[in-house]
Amino acid sequence: MNRRDALVVGAVLILAIIGVVYSLSKPYTFRGSVLEPLQLAPEIRLTNFDGQPFQLSEQRGKVVLIFFGYTSCPDVCPTTLAEFRKVFAELGPQAAQTRVVFITVDPERDTPDKIAAYVTIFHPDFWGLTGSQAELETVYKAYGVFREKQESSSAAGYLVSHTATVYVIDKQGNLRLTFPYGLGWEAMFKDIRYLLQE
Repeated sequence: MNRRDALVVGAVLILAIIGVVYSLSKPYTFRGSVLEPLQLAPEIRLTNFDGQPFQLSEQRGKVVLIFFGYTSCPDVCPTTLAEFRKVFAELGPQAAQTRVVFITVDPERDTPDKIAAYVTIFHPDFWGLTGSQAELETVYKAYGVFREKQESSSAAGYLVSHTATVYVIDKQGNLRLTFPYGLGWEAMFKDIRYLLQE
């Protein structure tokens, strides 16, 4: 190799090293919507379908995904929970550090047994929460959740129009991100994996 070729090879190697260093030093870009300023997530005190009390502040050390929905939902809810199932599968052992929480917006029909049968179809470790009307209203208000009954001629009875956002709580208990409906499991997975590694 002559001197000119050696200089070219050396320059290419230096550029490659600079590129790697730059890509590693770049700040992570979230796929979900970042919530600023950073603040603690509003407390949630409800009951899982198995009667076990759930308190959000006791979930520190885990990334918590909160989704408001109902078991008779024809589209948004099963799609979102199916995406969570894919995220869990991709996370592998790290799924143990992630909590998926489904909170009913239809407490009149969503009994604990019905919620249990529904959420565990998607994953046995998913939580399905309910509570008294007053307890639920407190949580809806704290998270800005919209819900409204809509009459329907379907066999399932009335439908419930509701907020389809996923709320993401980081390991420190901060309300960190929201995922809009339709973002896709791959994008959610990348953001969750990043938060787990922080």
